[in-house]
Amino acid sequence: MKRLLLTVACAALTSGPALAGKAFVSNERGNTITVVDTETWEVITEFPGGNRPRGITVSPDGGTLYVCASDDNIIRVFDTETYEELPSLPSGPDPELFILEPSGKRLYIANEDDNLVTVTDTETRTILAEVPVGVEPEGMGMSPDAKFVVNTSETTNMAHFISTEDYTIKHNILVDQRPRYAQYTADGKRLFVTSEIGGTVSVMDIAEDGAPTLVGKIGFEVPGVQPEWLQPVGAKVTSDGKRLFVALGPANRVAVVDAQSLKVLDYILVGQRVWQLNFTPDEKFLLTTNGNSNDITIIDVAAEKAIKSVQVGQQPWGVVTID
Repeated sequence: MKRLLLTVACAALTSGPALAGKAFVSNERGNTITVVDTETWEVITEFPGGNRPRGITVSPDGGTLYVCASDDNIIRVFDTETYEELPSLPSGPDPELFILEPSGKRLYIANEDDNLVTVTDTETRTILAEVPVGVEPEGMGMSPDAKFVVNTSETTNMAHFISTEDYTIKHNILVDQRPRYAQYTADGKRLFVTSEIGGTVSVMDIAEDGAPTLVGKIGFEVPGVQPEWLQPVGAKVTSDGKRLFVALGPANRVAVVDAQSLKVLDYILVGQRVWQLNFTPDEKFLLTTNGNSNDITIIDVAAEKAIKSVQVGQQPWGVVTID
């Protein structure tokens, strides 16, 4: 019995406490990354993120943080546990948004000033390709099978479908003015593209070969809010494909949309100038970055209600979460 008790006690000591989940918020004007505990919703720390950090994502294992340091013209890289800065990645000029393929090997980066999508190998830290796209590329999305990357060009008003096999554009779809973000459903059968100035979300059905067909557009209307303030930017869809959440910029609201019928169901009041958003890994919560109120809003996904705001750094832009 004594031996059994000793074994149990040793196991308890060596296993240690369970690590809490974290949210990493890029603060565009503050040049920092704020780290938030996703259980207590308290700020853990803040560390330098380079000059004008915007796009932000993590490696598939959650151990590495990638940040678009737009004014440094590089991708800054950090350890998500120690916050130590690791060797950076080449990106091309003015990286704004990017997307990492599921393997974690290739990063696809929108270079706004150069009208290019840069493909960077995260292991060798080399540029594999530069793909010419439309004017002022910004949004980046990837099909679940990783066969296509979608880039949205703000001035050309197009969604460009780039083959990840040969880095060539296979399809171009015209959308409304100033497209910002591209989001696939988990089954890859539908794509949503937000248009900030157009005030709409374009909806595309995706064929088995990846070819898109524009099938509709979602508009927004909020009593007491001027139409020009309804500026769709970030968007996320639940893994079951039932709900689409859209950040509406200076309208200070997140739209809740039935992703199948395309009907707007509700508007959630959040902080000022809501820009990007992201789920926690279990999809229980949706976090929004509110650039003018310098905070993030936590939304209960099941209840579709805002439950808390957390002050972060100056002008938060993007957010990513890990377990």
